[in-house]
Amino acid sequence: MDIIDLRSDTVTQPTPAMREAMYRAEVGDDVLGEDPTVRHLEEIAAERLGKEAALFCASGTMSNLVAILTHTKGRGDEIIVGSRSHILLNEAGSASGLGSVHVRTVRNAEDGGLDPNEVEVVLRPGGGFPRSALLCLENTHNSAGGTVLAPERTDELCNFAHLRGIAVHLDGARLFNAAVYLGVPASVLAAEADSVCFCVSKGLSAPVGSLLAGRADFIAQARRYRRMVGGGMRQAGIIAAAGIVALETMIDRLAEDHENARALAVGLAAVPGFALDPERVQTNIVMAETDDPATMSRRLREVGVLASGSGPGRLRFVTHYGITREDVDEALVRIQRVTREA
Repeated sequence: MDIIDLRSDTVTQPTPAMREAMYRAEVGDDVLGEDPTVRHLEEIAAERLGKEAALFCASGTMSNLVAILTHTKGRGDEIIVGSRSHILLNEAGSASGLGSVHVRTVRNAEDGGLDPNEVEVVLRPGGGFPRSALLCLENTHNSAGGTVLAPERTDELCNFAHLRGIAVHLDGARLFNAAVYLGVPASVLAAEADSVCFCVSKGLSAPVGSLLAGRADFIAQARRYRRMVGGGMRQAGIIAAAGIVALETMIDRLAEDHENARALAVGLAAVPGFALDPERVQTNIVMAETDDPATMSRRLREVGVLASGSGPGRLRFVTHYGITREDVDEALVRIQRVTREA
């Protein structure tokens, strides 16, 4: 039985073009600034995001951590994040554990956005309180089901923060999914953010890597923090080469993943035991409510469909390169079989 792996878009395999580029990559010591392929990837990423410079990191978690370290002064500083943000829930507490910063939360709306009025309430000036130094946004929003933050929402929050002397970091792990959904360049979505990162290792299908972008002086400082957390990868051009292919060839095809996710959502909504609104599915993530996610996940695994838990009462299904419409249809047949046999 073929396995249909819908756990995450991190399970993607590199394309043949990526493997060829990796084989032929020109490399050097990136810690010394001498890897031409890494430099080229960073230049492309900065241009795509409308920023002065970019830095190649091992993962989105590393990019977020390096951004937090660079924007803050450590002990006594505070970052403000969404209550369901990836930085809060899925990064092993790195901001506080390694960055020595206090993390304060604001409620995420259903679409993953933040209300400026609610952010205003939690701001603190320092002195006897932590100093609010950084506001972190997320687009697309993982825990909200791959929802997209429109550019005007991001711009509003960025302008709000800047007027109060607070920097903004945009966790754009799946930013190109948002750009494809909205039909705008990724640079539009990151225009007002002081820093932004995106992963080439998710929907873009490269095997490793994330790019952090911002002003040139910010990236120069971030490079030191990347070294501090063990991110100097030496001859990293071998993996950076796949990232270049990802940016050159894999962005437009994200629309296929979105179409497959909507088809999956429509099918799941008709299956007893699952509850979801297909109209809320915007990109490649489908969140479905079910009574016992652990048991359902185990039973789906037995018929060759892999999904992941996503908090109490929810399963997450993610479409990606390597998952076809035929795979989606077959997954629905197997899911229906499981629920009929319950």
